[in-house]
Amino acid sequence: MARVKRKPKIATGLIAENRRARFDYEILDTIEAGIVLRGTEVRSLRNGKAQITESYASPEKGELWLINSYIPEYVQANQFNHEERRPRKLLVSRKQLDRLQAAVQRAGNTIVPLKLYFNDRGLVKLLLGLGKGKTKGDKRQAQKKRDWQREKSRLMKSYS
Repeated sequence: MARVKRKPKIATGLIAENRRARFDYEILDTIEAGIVLRGTEVRSLRNGKAQITESYASPEKGELWLINSYIPEYVQANQFNHEERRPRKLLVSRKQLDRLQAAVQRAGNTIVPLKLYFNDRGLVKLLLGLGKGKTKGDKRQAQKKRDWQREKSRLMKSYS
């Protein structure tokens, strides 16, 4: 009897999302970046327990680093585990890095992680946003707009 080779399952989809970033920052541009991980980190990400809400990206010494992201320990790894909040190197092209660095230095923008996900090939990717901080008034305006949209949809639903 012939054996049939099966392709391994590839985990795809969203791991973590920073929903607060779109409220706190006006996102001017987005960039997809790769991320350098250790084996136990990838296994832990497949469990879907990571957090990127308090993290940010920082260009340092010609490289881009993800600071303060949380990937929990992989329980089955014992002594070969990783640090949960270690800085992780992000993989972007030199051209993208130079553009991000110039935007951060010149205009005082911030590089904010928006989504952490597996792409269709099973690789971990990070969607970065170049954000400009919103003022308190801008945040109130966004809240008003969101409330009005919600109320409008309720009214339209009751008339149908």
